[in-house]
Amino acid sequence: MEITAHRVLETPIRSSALRSLGAFMNVFAIESFMDELALAAGLDPLAYRLAHLSDPRARMVLERAADAAGWGGGAELGLGFARYKGVGAYCAAVAEVEAEQDVRVRRLTIAVDVGQVVNPDGVRNQIEGGATQAASWTLKERVRFDRRAITSGDWESYPILRFSEAPEVAVELVEHPGTPSAGAGEAAQGPVAAAIANALAATLGVRIRDLPLDREAVLKAIQ
Repeated sequence: MEITAHRVLETPIRSSALRSLGAFMNVFAIESFMDELALAAGLDPLAYRLAHLSDPRARMVLERAADAAGWGGGAELGLGFARYKGVGAYCAAVAEVEAEQDVRVRRLTIAVDVGQVVNPDGVRNQIEGGATQAASWTLKERVRFDRRAITSGDWESYPILRFSEAPEVAVELVEHPGTPSAGAGEAAQGPVAAAIANALAATLGVRIRDLPLDREAVLKAIQ
């Protein structure tokens, strides 16, 4: 085997890491495909995940989020789940969306297991903030650039979620006293993105595999 590596020290455009590093995009892709597998198997997305999960803590956050969101009650909902980087907090998110003039997230219901909870209010605040940030990434944000420079240099060319567009967020804490604290920092970002994408697919009947999930992406998918 021959491996050739090229270390690029200078590039036209400076880059850096996104919050949660690869967890946001990876979980978006993996959990979107989980819903596609569930559809191909003719199974409910929640039931499909539970059928393939043996970890009781993973199952518990999925069930708690689904119960709190009213899963199976008729609304077009989407589900996303991950354990942060495979070793951190367990997080399941259920999204309710509407797709009329624009895609909007009406409500996010999230269950999180961070092990021993030291500050319940702090955990809720962290998960709510991460969920809102993830909704903005998923629905709005995209860095645009040409061969020389970033071209999205203001809030018009790089829109973010406005206060009026922010979804209602409800957080369920699944507590496990006596277990190590896992941290809440970036647990919500990936599951929230996947939940929004899966809810949109359930609502529209088409799958969008590229972010952001804006009007342009929806029109392209349904044409």
